[in-house]
Amino acid sequence: MVKIKIIILLLLSGFYQGCDDTIHKNEVLDVSDRSNNLNSELEEESSVNIGRAIWQKPGLVIEKLGDISDKVIADIGAGTGYFSLRLAPRAKKVIAIEIEPAIIRYLDSLRLGLPKDQQNNLETRLAKINDPLLKPEEADIILIINTIAYIDKLDEYLKTVKKGLNKNGRLIIIDYKMKKLPINAPPKDERIYLDKLEDILESAGYQIAQSDDTSLDYQYILTATKIN
Repeated sequence: MVKIKIIILLLLSGFYQGCDDTIHKNEVLDVSDRSNNLNSELEEESSVNIGRAIWQKPGLVIEKLGDISDKVIADIGAGTGYFSLRLAPRAKKVIAIEIEPAIIRYLDSLRLGLPKDQQNNLETRLAKINDPLLKPEEADIILIINTIAYIDKLDEYLKTVKKGLNKNGRLIIIDYKMKKLPINAPPKDERIYLDKLEDILESAGYQIAQSDDTSLDYQYILTATKIN
């Protein structure tokens, strides 16, 4: 009788072990699938970025920032590093901020591809969805480019962002105009009118320094400073 019980326990143990192995394998496959999907998205975005220079005009955007050799720039929603990598050789430091660990790892791999004397100019930072995790008055310039459509509770987020901007710093938001665009942009109902964004910024404690809807064909450039 005892032998029978032992055999049954061994069989049950093997069954549950098999279940655990199956669950573990499924979890590994699920993580692998998510990673593969993200890698595909990153590759697709990189290919799209080749044509992006035509309409995004990164040279013009960077020129509008002025002399940034002594500036710390926070690039919120850095993505594949389109602007962060261009700014790193010119700025004192660029903080590339993202909320997805896999994108941070991707940016870290790109950072290692920079010349050694520029690698320390680029820092990656994993943030929270509602907080870029900037230190108080850490940044001279905060960039939010093609990202505001994906931010929930934008007014509260901008108040949090303001804490990371130094006294004389600038918040620069570049986002899509409210018109039909021949590029892959968020649908109109997810974009924000320029004048509405100005109102949100003012209610969040900013002062509008410049509102530019002519320099870029598909986007506006809104520059603000903090009042308090």
